[in-house]
Amino acid sequence: MKILIIGGYGTFGGRLAELLSEVEALTLLIAGRSEAKARNFIGKLPSGAKKLPLTFDRDADVDEQIGALKPDLVVDATGPFQLYGDDPYRVVKACIKHDAHYMDLADGVQFVNGIGQFDAEARARNLFVLSGVSTFPVLSSAAIRRLARGMDKVTDIKGGIAPSPYAGVGLNVLRAIAGYAGKPVEIIRDGHRTKSYALTDSFDYTIAPPAHLPLRSRCFSLMDVPDITVLPKHWPDLNSMWMGAAPEPAIFHSVFRWLAWLVRLRLLPTLSPLAPLFHFVSRTFRWGEHRGGMFVSVLGKQANGAMIERSWHLVAEGDNGPYIPSMAIEGIVRRSLQGIKPRAGARACVDDLDLVDYEALLKTRDIHTGIRENTEETASHCLYQKTLGDRWHLLPKELRELHGRTGDLSASGEARVERGKGFVPALVATLFGFPKPAEKIPVTVSFESHGNIEHWQRTFGNKSFGSTQARGSTTGLLSERFGPFAFDLALVIRDEKLMFIVRDWHFLGMRMPRALAPCGNSFEFSEAGRFNFHVEVAHPLIGLIVRYRGWLVPAG
Repeated sequence: MKILIIGGYGTFGGRLAELLSEVEALTLLIAGRSEAKARNFIGKLPSGAKKLPLTFDRDADVDEQIGALKPDLVVDATGPFQLYGDDPYRVVKACIKHDAHYMDLADGVQFVNGIGQFDAEARARNLFVLSGVSTFPVLSSAAIRRLARGMDKVTDIKGGIAPSPYAGVGLNVLRAIAGYAGKPVEIIRDGHRTKSYALTDSFDYTIAPPAHLPLRSRCFSLMDVPDITVLPKHWPDLNSMWMGAAPEPAIFHSVFRWLAWLVRLRLLPTLSPLAPLFHFVSRTFRWGEHRGGMFVSVLGKQANGAMIERSWHLVAEGDNGPYIPSMAIEGIVRRSLQGIKPRAGARACVDDLDLVDYEALLKTRDIHTGIRENTEETASHCLYQKTLGDRWHLLPKELRELHGRTGDLSASGEARVERGKGFVPALVATLFGFPKPAEKIPVTVSFESHGNIEHWQRTFGNKSFGSTQARGSTTGLLSERFGPFAFDLALVIRDEKLMFIVRDWHFLGMRMPRALAPCGNSFEFSEAGRFNFHVEVAHPLIGLIVRYRGWLVPAG
């Protein structure tokens, strides 16, 4: 297969070329305005596919250029598709004329919706012409179909992306966003099509794949993406439909939102002239976690009339997030090489990939996904099972037996206790009631469960201290309270261990600085058929406070 990638060394075209570069059955034509840049880019790619650099100007005679190259497939990875001028579909027309399949990564609503005008011609030539082959709406719709299984009706859909501040958003992407910021966007709300305004309609959400470290809670703002008009055709009973984004750093996002309000209030005509400035700022001032994510939430009704809510969460570590928009085209190309091509016709790409196709691609990178569910059935689950969602079954049996109870339970065993050296660590350990140092000391732990709240009482020898555990202040976190202190903990399964990682802490209900949060390596695991624990409490300023490790066996 010979694939022409227009914008082949750009933000998303370049990553697509990288994803396909090792496939020997491909010839990749890496095209852009500069053959030198294309040649330099190819030199950095892995071997495998045949790669050729060339000059391609989409503002010149596109028909002549595509006719001379005779590709089997053309991928348009340029944009912004909202600004394609008087003849926005000139690449599409040339592809159909020269019998080349076509895909793009367009996020322009009008452009994606208009692709259907070529359907009859594409089917007549047995070609697939797919628009919007990117995160929205391909991955989002695949997630919705998975979440909607068993639902008689889907009533509410909400989703968003949260790119890493180090993702390197391209200038064309920012031009597109700046072009519609503060402008009317059609959404579905309260069962009716209505208008809101891009970037000025916001809410907070936490992306938290079960058993993986969640992102910090972020503010998501409404974006003008194809999903808002494409997906309601597939889910006609929708009561609400909303899609947004949460870029970082938060201050950059806030400034963008304030400026969007000026457009909404007609104090500014558009933010388009500021796109180069936004691009400079986003690449110059970067801080925060080098992690990105995505979520899709679905509310629906089962055949028995009961409501059910499910959400799909994705977190991409490091530089892996920017590959996701190009993975849809990668998946379709790989399936096509296996003889499984998309059906002929021109349309928005909605159902040409399933979540299982994506999952196979995501597993090749440091990208983690999972589903959370809220139903009458899950309401009866224990606190830890609710927090871990569909990853609960990954816990060793001994951990599930101890945490899986919904009533009261007692367990006993023994432990080794260490304390930090110095007056301050000793004082803090005493104030919290932590045990004194001991090489071998009997331990008894009693649990009292009351719905979503658990009371833990730990006794080391004749020294006792207690805490209360409950659902955290944000999705996917467990809150543990010691007197006036409360700690929001992420439950992370890693190497068959259940890790407890502090994400936030509060004193008398007030959020405290994260940099001063207690730390330490705390986890539970199974060994010799018993429940084992390793708890370490430390502080960045005073070091180790206490460390205790040992085992427990439930009574009876």
